[in-house]
Amino acid sequence: MTINWDNIDLDDIIDDAATETDNELAAKISSLTKMTDAEVKELFPAPADAKKLVELMTIVKSSENQNNKVNKIVNNAEEFGGVVITLLSKFV
Repeated sequence: MTINWDNIDLDDIIDDAATETDNELAAKISSLTKMTDAEVKELFPAPADAKKLVELMTIVKSSENQNNKVNKIVNNAEEFGGVVITLLSKFV
């Protein structure tokens, strides 16, 4: 059986896969936080921002001492700045 490539919309397939991946990422993040899947997707619609959130959460939840955590966050302040602002805007 041959494939009729004229009937296949690769853009739709790619968009569907991206949406599914974004939903799975939001579900993983919400399982680690007190946020719902919907809140995660609303606050961090871009997968790159959600990934930064996970990186920040990894530092915060690590067993390292407070000073080491602070130093890691400060060293990555530009990367985490948007995530911190987004999280704080939810509380303020």
